[in-house]
Amino acid sequence: MTGFRILLATIFLAIAVYTGFVVLDHGMNLLPVFFGDILRMQWPGQFNLDFLGFLILSGFWLAWRHHFSPAGLALGVLGFFGGAPVLTVYLLIVSYQAQGDVREMLLGKARAQ
Repeated sequence: MTGFRILLATIFLAIAVYTGFVVLDHGMNLLPVFFGDILRMQWPGQFNLDFLGFLILSGFWLAWRHHFSPAGLALGVLGFFGGAPVLTVYLLIVSYQAQGDVREMLLGKARAQ
């Protein structure tokens, strides 16, 4: 579990630093660039569409794990728009709450029993 937590922290830090540099150079103009690449039907757009699928699955999983409660739905939206930084922080927190029990981490406390 320690290795997994280190991986989560590394992913979070790498994306946070990278994002900081991109925002400094290009501003907060993500959505037009993201969807513009998809509309151009080239490899960057294919990658963005693939990534969009992962964002949808991530948001859906977060909402499902919390039984589609209002908090779960909010987490799902946050996960969809926040991507890997949100998911890495969430999994770090949940890994400690579940005391490293991967089944509980993935399914939630109620489903893991």
